[in-house]
Amino acid sequence: MAMLGDIVQSVEMWLKLIRKPQPYVDPDLDPVLLVPGIAGSILKAVDHQNGNEERVWVRILEADSKFCSKLWSRFDPSTGKTVSLDPSTSITVPEERYGLYAIDVLDPDLIIGQESVYYFHDMIFEMIKWGFQEGKTLFGFGYDFRQSNRLQDTLDRLAAKLELVYKASGGKKINIISHSMGGLLVKCFMGLHSDVFEKYVKNWIAIAAPFRGAPGYIASTFLNGMSFVEGWEQNFFISKWSMHQLLIECPSIYELMACPYFHWQHVPLLEIWREKEGCNGIPQTILESYRPGESIDIFKESLSGNSIGYGGENIPLPFNLEILKWAKETHKVLSEAKVPSGVKFYNVYGINLETPHSACYGSEETPITDIRDLRFSEPTYVCVDGDGTVPAESAKADGLNAEARVGIPGEHRGILCEPHLYRILKHWLKAGNPDPFYNPINDYVILPTAFEMESLHEKCIQVTSLKEEWEIITEDQGNQDANKNSLVSSISVSQGPSKQSSRSEAHATVIVHPQNEGKQHVELNAISVSIDA
Repeated sequence: MAMLGDIVQSVEMWLKLIRKPQPYVDPDLDPVLLVPGIAGSILKAVDHQNGNEERVWVRILEADSKFCSKLWSRFDPSTGKTVSLDPSTSITVPEERYGLYAIDVLDPDLIIGQESVYYFHDMIFEMIKWGFQEGKTLFGFGYDFRQSNRLQDTLDRLAAKLELVYKASGGKKINIISHSMGGLLVKCFMGLHSDVFEKYVKNWIAIAAPFRGAPGYIASTFLNGMSFVEGWEQNFFISKWSMHQLLIECPSIYELMACPYFHWQHVPLLEIWREKEGCNGIPQTILESYRPGESIDIFKESLSGNSIGYGGENIPLPFNLEILKWAKETHKVLSEAKVPSGVKFYNVYGINLETPHSACYGSEETPITDIRDLRFSEPTYVCVDGDGTVPAESAKADGLNAEARVGIPGEHRGILCEPHLYRILKHWLKAGNPDPFYNPINDYVILPTAFEMESLHEKCIQVTSLKEEWEIITEDQGNQDANKNSLVSSISVSQGPSKQSSRSEAHATVIVHPQNEGKQHVELNAISVSIDA
């Protein structure tokens, strides 16, 4: 019988080990809708004849061929929509997991290096720990990022999603968290459908939104394309040339161009070292500079001979002036949008990274002789502070009545994994337990990073040593160059012996290191000695 009891206990222990713990659910949380940026949604091609689906973005295997055959498109100025060249398929966004599947891991099949295609994955995981529940208080909105941010089809889908989330959560208003270009999509919706926005939305938190464009990044995108994956994965992914041909026909890219009427602290320029014939017939090398509005002629000339082969035809793909016209109307919508009175707006932007602002092609030694060769040249950049993609100046300039604007160190997509961001979101969303290390007034975070304590008691003498370290993460960098040396402070405390207590002494040293890239390291070393009475 005892043996049976041991077996039962062993089985019960095994069952406890394999049974997944039920996630904590907080029924009092307001729902959250996550909205990604450009290239942040899984896209599928649906065959009109048999209904078969295949993922065309993102995928590693056969990535380039599927991308070109299914996603290459042409802009239709009569509808404002970019339409795939393949007439037999339609592009859709999967809706599994209440929209979260499409914006979580962009290639679920990738095993090695999967973190390279994470999007909202870490944030979703974190928010579930706070008590959010998929389908009750946590939802996602993926969309065809090729399209304009004010395309009515997309705005209609967003309106339907807001209504669905509102009803699924029992009539609670929604917290929208947008990233990157998703901020422009939300702002367009807010400007064009402010009544619906106010009805369903409680708070809008924009993260790394290019409110005034991403000048250096987009200028080089028009001339050279872009790569969404860095490192070894590029060898299996979509070529920059293939991506280039898609983006030339994407209204969303034109809407990310530098805002021409914004008063930039430093105007973003397109610069070209060119070789021209001088007055005396001798070639001269000069540096030409073009402001945002003036760059259009360069884009037109550079892309004048651009074309692709598709379905046995040669299709010209020049710089599209019809899309540029459409994008100017989008900029007007964005500039006129206002936050409804019943909604609170928060802005988080990335700092501390060199971010392309002006692009320069050629050099004094190797000038550009033919503008059409720009497509085959790599630029150098004049950089400003930002997240590596969007200048902080652009991201801060939302033009809205904001409850708070917070800059935190982080890379454009990597900011979605930053613990500092999570602490801010927890506070704004009123989620989880109160964070004792976060100060919302001055926006700084104290992170305990190390703790060691040892104690020795021998012959009526007790010696205790303690070492603790913290990182203080803050946006304020105004005085970071004021003192390059560490600050050292000491304190000693002693207590005399009495009949009731022993004699004790303690000595502590605090070292505050200089701030570096928004982080400041603090060390505490202390020792105490007690002698029994």
